[in-house]
Amino acid sequence: MMVLDAPLWQKLEEEARKFYENAGSSHRLDHVKRVIALAEHIAQKEGADVDVVKVAALFHDIGRQKEKETQGKICHAAYGAEKVKEILAKYNLPQDFIERVSGAIRCHRFRSNERPKTLEAMVLFDADKLDALGAVGIGRAFLFAGEVGARLHNPEVDLEKTRPYSREDTAWREFKLKLSKIKDQMLTSEGKRLARERYRFMEEFFERLHKEVSGEM
Repeated sequence: MMVLDAPLWQKLEEEARKFYENAGSSHRLDHVKRVIALAEHIAQKEGADVDVVKVAALFHDIGRQKEKETQGKICHAAYGAEKVKEILAKYNLPQDFIERVSGAIRCHRFRSNERPKTLEAMVLFDADKLDALGAVGIGRAFLFAGEVGARLHNPEVDLEKTRPYSREDTAWREFKLKLSKIKDQMLTSEGKRLARERYRFMEEFFERLHKEVSGEM
């Protein structure tokens, strides 16, 4: 197993940082750092290669800006998987290591048709999705809603008839139409456990929000 020493990790962080500077608030470096911590935890629990997982987590969203610039024509996961090969090759890392990192990034996307096959790819997938759940998930949902100018809450609306990036694209809509499905998509045992716990917290939060918005004391 290859060991990432501190100097190399610092250089890789510097490489990754520039890709996240102009990313949306929900996918900046703070998101990446949380995913790294989650991925490292799950990797240790599941027996995955921690170094592969950490590097994949560090670079997993470097294609976000390119996807935004092309209005979705370029998939950020596919772009990032190729770009990371160029970056890691500069540091004379083993080709097998680079390919494993690239492969994990390529299939980390929730909407991707490519499903994770290696344990390291499964760990990255789960870690990335977990950051959309729990207290952090609630915070990110409201942060995104604010970015698109959405309302605070809209439980009276038929969410199935609403549009994304609209006034009705609230945190509640994000939870009901997307985030509530994440717990059933997890791939590792530890990921599933953490997802169930975080999901329960979100359910309790939105139940309380319903009551407060409706005027219940």
